[in-house]
Amino acid sequence: MDLHPRLLRVFVTVAEELHFGRAAARLYVAQQALSRDVRRLEEQLGAALFTRSTRRVELTAEGARLLSGARRLLALHDELVAEVSGARGPLLVDVNMQGHEPPQPLVRARELAPGVEILARFHGGLASGVAAMREGRLDVSFGRFAGLPADVRKGLAQVPVRLDPLALLVPEDHPLTALEEVPLGVLADFPLDAMAGNPATTEWTDLGERLAEEFGLTLATPHAPPVGSHEMGLYLQRHQEPVLATAKIGGIPGAVVRPLVDPVPLALENLVFPEGLRHPGLDALLQAVTEFRRVGRPLRRPPHSWLPEADEAVLRRSGHGHGDGDLRGPTALSRPDIPKII
Repeated sequence: MDLHPRLLRVFVTVAEELHFGRAAARLYVAQQALSRDVRRLEEQLGAALFTRSTRRVELTAEGARLLSGARRLLALHDELVAEVSGARGPLLVDVNMQGHEPPQPLVRARELAPGVEILARFHGGLASGVAAMREGRLDVSFGRFAGLPADVRKGLAQVPVRLDPLALLVPEDHPLTALEEVPLGVLADFPLDAMAGNPATTEWTDLGERLAEEFGLTLATPHAPPVGSHEMGLYLQRHQEPVLATAKIGGIPGAVVRPLVDPVPLALENLVFPEGLRHPGLDALLQAVTEFRRVGRPLRRPPHSWLPEADEAVLRRSGHGHGDGDLRGPTALSRPDIPKII
């Protein structure tokens, strides 16, 4: 049996949209032709791939089993065409905030694969980065995978990179600047800004909500989000509310960073990309993450720390033991189809 790549591409698109009209528009084909291709694929496989009604389209069990393999096959098909034609484009990587230093694994990936173009993009958050991936405008992003809704995580692969201690970003004249470290009990007296007004960073707002629920904190009223370091400085001065951030943040005019303690709250940063993505830049990036984790042990839990259960679950599913950075099983980094760069 020979399955034409066009039929598989139609199937994957319908599976992602769960709507024949939207899938047809995305592929620039008539809906009637798209439906015909789906029926032809079902006939060749001898299985129904979708259940259809006047109100919804859903994958069957057979369709769900086909989806992952179809994505991988199409990715290999596209990679082969690109290699033969020399048309491979750069790897587009979201680093979330313009003006800040790029993640260390990205720097190392460029060293490992100097002949591969890896371009940084700034989408401002993992939620917006994933939306850009769906539209083909981005390949890879860094961010908190556990904070994405379950339906958004479908079709995505993730690799844990590091545990980031959380901190507060506050204006220079804020009362909390008198403390070198801010205990969570003290923070209970101040509304915490978790960027609830920013649709690009919903995974970060989710973290703020979990932190507030766990330690009895109050979340600030949502505000229109700033864009860029300069605007963030003005935002802080205007609202005078501590903003939840990671301890590594910096470069915000008129702002200081104060680590959170008692306990130290953590967020899990992941490397996120579509399942089936094949690119030499991604190979280099995965190898760089391997080195980064081996040398710095960035997944080791510090004493007296707190990590949301959702992030703990992502670590466990990735093969990591609770409370340390040791690998306890296979992860996405050990996939046999990812070649070693060095």
